[in-house]
Amino acid sequence: NSDLSTIFENIRPRAKQAGMDGSKEALYNFFVQEVRRNMHIVLSFSPVSNSFRERLRKFPSLVNCTTIDWFTRWPNDALHTVAATFLSHLGSKHDDGKGRDE
Repeated sequence: NSDLSTIFENIRPRAKQAGMDGSKEALYNFFVQEVRRNMHIVLSFSPVSNSFRERLRKFPSLVNCTTIDWFTRWPNDALHTVAATFLSHLGSKHDDGKGRDE
């Protein structure tokens, strides 16, 4: 319980700002709420091997309870277009693409 006491002492001012009373139950619930709101976990798997399919079969929540982003190689012209769009507000002239590595 010494771990919880330390957590309660550190989180008490923020819990009071949020309008919580100082009871242990309220502090614990506030702590769990803050952890859930702020915790982000990134898992990276290679979809190339059979082990990826095996993991998905063993742990279906990897598909059902997550967001999956598939990253593939972008063409050079797409990278240049995105960069030019985001940098255009700086007011500098960007080249017409000549001299880039293709």
